[in-house]
Amino acid sequence: MNLDEAVDYAARLHALVDELTEPLRRRHAGRLACRAGCAGCCQDGLTVFAVEAELIRRRHGALLAGGQPHEAGACAFLDEAGRCRIYADRPYVCRTQGLPLRWAEEAAEGGAVERRDICPLNDGRDEAGGARFLPVELLAPEDCWTLGPVEARLRAVQVAASGGADRVALRALFARAADGE
Repeated sequence: MNLDEAVDYAARLHALVDELTEPLRRRHAGRLACRAGCAGCCQDGLTVFAVEAELIRRRHGALLAGGQPHEAGACAFLDEAGRCRIYADRPYVCRTQGLPLRWAEEAAEGGAVERRDICPLNDGRDEAGGARFLPVELLAPEDCWTLGPVEARLRAVQVAASGGADRVALRALFARAADGE
């Protein structure tokens, strides 16, 4: 697989993730605080597979060449109002943030254990700490996004295109960040 095919595959995979997460977003609409300008999950230091970085480079070259990254501490792609400047082409990790997430980890005693998480802004607690929604730990598995399968597909396409599973820091995509400005 060449890089052009890999980038095209990543774009199609992003569209599929959007399609598959939409029912979860509708199901959890009452608890999701995620809106334009909410940047609670938009942390600095996120890395993406090089194929996703290349997709961003190809679609946002002018921003990367002449734009300023957001100040350190938050995602480099946020604007002054906390909105994503590459929202339509945001990487996979950003497409599932905010949703109830589940994944498997290897247990200390062997085997696997399921873990779950959700953005603290979406955990469903009111100001007094009372639960307004079912805690993420008690949700049915189908009410959570399962981490792992999409990441494995991205890794496989990355390896097929370049022979490695290289990851790129989002901030490093900006020419000015790379130049040390």
